[in-house]
Amino acid sequence: MNNIKTLYFAGGCFWGLEKYFNLIHGVTGTAVGYANGHTHNPTYEDVCHRYTGHAETVRVEYDSSVISLEFLLDLFYESIDPTTLNRQGFDTGVQYRSGIYYTDEADKPVIEQSIARLQKKYDKPIVIEVLPLEHFYMAEEYHQDYLVKNPGGYCHIRSEKYEEAKNRIVDPYRYRLDKEKALSSLSKQQIDVAFHNGTEPPFANEYNEHFEKGIYVDIATGEPLFFSQDKFHSSCGWPSFSKPADNAAVKYLEDNAYGMRRTEVRSRVGDIHLGHVFNDGPKESGGARYCINSASIKFIPLEKMKDEGYEGYIPFVK
Repeated sequence: MNNIKTLYFAGGCFWGLEKYFNLIHGVTGTAVGYANGHTHNPTYEDVCHRYTGHAETVRVEYDSSVISLEFLLDLFYESIDPTTLNRQGFDTGVQYRSGIYYTDEADKPVIEQSIARLQKKYDKPIVIEVLPLEHFYMAEEYHQDYLVKNPGGYCHIRSEKYEEAKNRIVDPYRYRLDKEKALSSLSKQQIDVAFHNGTEPPFANEYNEHFEKGIYVDIATGEPLFFSQDKFHSSCGWPSFSKPADNAAVKYLEDNAYGMRRTEVRSRVGDIHLGHVFNDGPKESGGARYCINSASIKFIPLEKMKDEGYEGYIPFVK
């Protein structure tokens, strides 16, 4: 398949890094091995004790129609400390250095631009090496999917990072705000709610009593925001959801308007006003109630998701 791409990542012990990548939506396959050293076909003992110069590396195959290279790189950065040289967690040595190794020259500028964006977030220099892949030798079989076979094994990646990886399914690089186009295509009410923090009337809105299977997206950018299975009847008069499609796809701001203390919910890419989140939702679903304006979202029914570019999210719509 032309949309299956490959990239190689080094970032500390490859046990945890492989497990991390396997949890990311859009990753289709992984393998661990030894990359860019100066010996042929090394063993684990060679890499650890005989100065072979190899890095413990994970080969990652991903579906570029589901996840972009930019987003895959961002998720990799979240799994490591990109400012520590030859170390992650308690693992130290040149074999634990951080690196991104490419086989397609077209990936190089994308990676370099991504590193430049990352550097703006840190005062210390980023020490991730970016190089073409010279060679990759598969590690011994017992290293493959090691933490699946040995769930109690050591890993420098914290358990909460695995949960985050599993739930980071909305790729922000696939969506952008063309405000001029949005303003010309939206209704007066949609513009008032989305761009001027307005509120539509309760009950008399499009999705309050709507429970068809599908996905709800940002009215201005198309970024996925909520799945139908997380929608519930709350009797508040507005569409209510127990959680977003991806926690990172929404932003939270303190809202003290009208003498109330509330938490506003805004979309990530479009930065439009969606509504508010409260803690009186279904306890069995976590207790949150995302009270969202119909005017800020657009519904894509399950049977049209593929045609409208949301095929990668179909597995999340029950």
